[in-house]
Amino acid sequence: MNKALTGLGLAMRAGKLVTGDEIVMKAIRSSEAKLVIVAGDASANTQKKFRDKCGTYKVPLMIGFDRERLGSSVGKPERVVLALVDQGFADMIRKAYVKTSEVEYIE
Repeated sequence: MNKALTGLGLAMRAGKLVTGDEIVMKAIRSSEAKLVIVAGDASANTQKKFRDKCGTYKVPLMIGFDRERLGSSVGKPERVVLALVDQGFADMIRKAYVKTSEVEYIE
């Protein structure tokens, strides 16, 4: 399995990852989110919403993988948006993401 996806599973088990549209949006607004990940197969509207919000609050954003792989990596059904709330995990995932070709967008 991809190192980035494995890292997401570790972050979930450590309680350093939040998932779900509203919860992630709240984490962005409160500056808790250190990295937001949006599925590559999310709707254009969802991608734009999180791209704009992350840009406003200066939170790094990644768009990549698909919702099934993101969900299975954290032990849940399909997930469209995730946020890491720990800087160490965020740095680890960013480094692992850079090495994969499945990422469409990194900001």
